Amino acid sequence: SLQFEMSKFNTVIWPKVILFGDSITQYSFQADGWGAEIADKLARKCDVVNRGLSGYNSRWAKMILPRLINGQNTADTNIAAVTVFFGANDCALEDKNPHQHVPVQEYSENLKEMARFLASVGVSADRVIFISPPPVHEPAWEKECILKGGVLNRLNAVAGQYAQACVQAAAQCGTDVLDLWSLMQKDSQDYAIYLSDGLHLSQRGNQFVAEHLWRLLESRVAHLPFILPYWGDVDPKSPESSLLSDQ
Repeated sequence: SLQFEMSKFNTVIWPKVILFGDSITQYSFQADGWGAEIADKLARKCDVVNRGLSGYNSRWAKMILPRLINGQNTADTNIAAVTVFFGANDCALEDKNPHQHVPVQEYSENLKEMARFLASVGVSADRVIFISPPPVHEPAWEKECILKGGVLNRLNAVAGQYAQACVQAAAQCGTDVLDLWSLMQKDSQDYAIYLSDGLHLSQRGNQFVAEHLWRLLESRVAHLPFILPYWGDVDPKSPESSLLSDQ
């Protein structure tokens, strides 16, 4: 039977790029999202896995990461890269939003602990990319907060402290870092265009993240082969010689 025949051949293993973060990662597979663009670029090379968890902070992320990546699981032994993108909830003001707030020093330690865990399951620091929180556009985010019956619960300057902590943690861990807070405000540009509601990304913001993240990711995946032959290279008279080869 075909099932018996196929059992003689090795399963094709797609390397993984794991996107781990909060809502900005969870929403990244929406139309024109940064995660969707990365996944499109890596089709036939990697599975891009969305592990975005809306509303989560680094304290919760540190706890659940071992439930998401398991060094004993053969499916997790071929990881090309992991992005760690937290801080937008950690930086919520403690007196206005204690549920999500994490002190900046703890946030920094949580990032470092996640990098250490990843190293312990075989994902070395050179395959990890920290992403800092983006800037907060306070007027737009305040409107959102008021609509939900609250008050402004994040400040751009505070988000900047967390972004700085993210950059410093990356330097200490030996990981790359994408400092969105600084890049989006570089040369005093109008960073509000990158945000849909003052906190989450707009279409322009998604394009910005995809473009800058790809610059860091590309070197990590450039060596990966195109998986399974290009259709034009399949021998139509003997397709199995192309399709069932491990080469």
